[in-house]
Amino acid sequence: MEHDNAGSRAESQGTARTSTSLMSFQQVIDQTFGAKDRARGLGGTFMWFTEEVGELARALKRKEVDRENLVVEFGDVLAWLCTLASAVGIDMEEAAARYMKGCPRCRAIPCACGEATRFHATPPRG
Repeated sequence: MEHDNAGSRAESQGTARTSTSLMSFQQVIDQTFGAKDRARGLGGTFMWFTEEVGELARALKRKEVDRENLVVEFGDVLAWLCTLASAVGIDMEEAAARYMKGCPRCRAIPCACGEATRFHATPPRG
């Protein structure tokens, strides 16, 4: 895993945290890994992203919650997502802004769409 970061492991072990904006995170990821990611190409980078999502899925499936590992895996997924966004010229803060006023479809907080998922039906809120 190329984006594995000992710093993220240290943070998950109780090291002091600092506030990070999504924009500054995306910039640091691009400065740190951008040249490698561009050389790999979009397809290869997407494959790395899906591998990280798989690692997160395995961590979430564990019967016992391992918070330290979850912090690392969520961080890895976010880093690779930012890498993909940078590769196609998308500012992650702009992408996230779509959700800042609630559900992008119904604008409610919490969402009142009542959409069915493949896991269960969510009734509309009344």
